Amino acid sequence: MSVMVGTMASIMSSTIVNVAIPDMSRAFALGQERAQWVSSGFMVAMTVSMLTTPWLLARYGYRHVYAGSMLLLLAGGVAGGFAQDFNLVLAARVAEGLAAGVVQPIPAIIILRGFERGEQGRASGIFGMGVVLAPAIGPSIGGVLVDLFGWRSIFFMVVPFCLASLWLGRRFVPGAAPGGAPGQRGAALDWRGLLLAGAGTLCLLNGLVSLHRSVTEGLPLLGAAVAALFGFIAWERRMLRLGQHPLMDLRLFRHRAFAMGSVVAFIYGTALFGSTYLLPVFMQLGLGLSPSYVGSILLPAGLMLAVVIALVGRLADRLPTRLLVGIGLALLALAFALTATVPPAHPIALLVAWTVVGRIGLGFILPSLNLGAMRPLEAALVPQGSSTINFLRMVGGAAGVSLCGIVLEWRLAVHGQALQGGDGPQRLAAFQESFGMLSGLCLLALVAAWQMRDRPRDSALARE
Repeated sequence: MSVMVGTMASIMSSTIVNVAIPDMSRAFALGQERAQWVSSGFMVAMTVSMLTTPWLLARYGYRHVYAGSMLLLLAGGVAGGFAQDFNLVLAARVAEGLAAGVVQPIPAIIILRGFERGEQGRASGIFGMGVVLAPAIGPSIGGVLVDLFGWRSIFFMVVPFCLASLWLGRRFVPGAAPGGAPGQRGAALDWRGLLLAGAGTLCLLNGLVSLHRSVTEGLPLLGAAVAALFGFIAWERRMLRLGQHPLMDLRLFRHRAFAMGSVVAFIYGTALFGSTYLLPVFMQLGLGLSPSYVGSILLPAGLMLAVVIALVGRLADRLPTRLLVGIGLALLALAFALTATVPPAHPIALLVAWTVVGRIGLGFILPSLNLGAMRPLEAALVPQGSSTINFLRMVGGAAGVSLCGIVLEWRLAVHGQALQGGDGPQRLAAFQESFGMLSGLCLLALVAAWQMRDRPRDSALARE
C-alpha cells in the first residue's frame, strides 16, 4: 500500500498534465513543439532515471530512496504550480520525471522479496488494481481542476499523494537495502553508462519525432541512437569483465525467461502506448466522434481493467505466467484487429466491446509479466531486473507513440488523405492498417512470451 500510493502519484503526474497543455500554451504563448516538451521532457527523464534505482537502493536503502523520490516529486509539483516562466515549468517536469523513474521499479522488487511465492501474484494484482486507477481517473479530475482553477492546479494535485506516501513510507517501508543489509557506500554510479543510455534515448525519441518532418533529419539521429546502444553494451561488458558494478548487469539476459520477458516488455510497451495515441485519434478524426463520446467509450474499459488485474493476480500464483501473458497478448492482438473492422456507422457499441477486450488482455499481462521474467533471477539481480524491464517497456512506449504517428501519416499519404481533413473509406483504411500493425506487434510479442520458461529459484529471494 505504501509504495502503491507513491507510484499512483508518479503515474498521475505523467498523464494528468496533458489536459493542461492547451491552457499552458496560451499562458506562455508557446508553439506546439515547445509545449510538447512538457510531456516528452518528463518521459525522457523518467525512462533514464529508472536505471539508477538499483545503485540508489544499494547505497541508501528502500526508505531513503523512496522518501527522497517523493520529496523530489512534491518539490516539482509545487515549483511547477508557482512557476512564472516556462523554463521553470519544464525544469519542474524534468524533476518530476526523475522522481517517477526511480520509484517505479521499487514495487516489483518489494513484492518479490516481501511475499512468499504463493502470494506474489495476488500482491501484484492488488497493487496493479490501485495503480491503473491513476491514469483512469487522473485526466477526468484534471479537466475539472483546469476548468475551475486553471492549469496551475494540475501540478498541485500530486501534493496530497506525496504527503501520504511520505507518512506511509516512514512507517512501513524498510530502511534496509535489497538483501536485508543496511544501505552502505560502495561502488560509484556508472556515469558513463548513464550518459550513453541517456544520449541513446534522446536520439531515439528525437529521431522518431524528426521522421515526421524529414527523413534526412531523422535518420542521423536514429543512427546516433544505434551507435549509443552498441557503445552502451560494450561499456557494460567491460565493467563486468573488470569486476565493477555496471548500470545494467548484462548477466540478466542469460536467463531465457528474463530475456524473452524483456522482448515482450519492449514490444508490449510499443503497442500499448502507441494505441493510447492512435485510439482517440481514430475515434475523433476517423469516425467523427466527439471528445465526450470518446471518454464514455474508454471509461468501462478502464473499470474492467482494474477488476481483471485483481483476478488474474490470484491466477499468477497457480498458473504458468507465460500462459497468462500469452492469453493477454492474444486478446490485445484480437482487440486491435477487431477495431480495424469497425464500420463508420453506429460504432459506439462495437468500440466499447473491442476496447473492453483489449483491456481484459492488459489485465492478464500487467500482473504476470514482471513475475514471469524475474522469478528465475538470483536475489542479487532482482533490483537490476526490475529497473531494466521497466526501462525497456518505457523506451518501447515512447517509441510506440512516434511509430503509430509515422505509420498513420504514411498510410494516409498512400491513400491520398490528410490527418486533419477528408473522410471516406480510404481515410478509414489508413487507420485500419495502423491498427493491423499493432495487432501484428502483439502477435510477435506472443512468440517471445511462449519462450518465457526458466527453472524457478524459490529459495533465491531472501526475505526481509
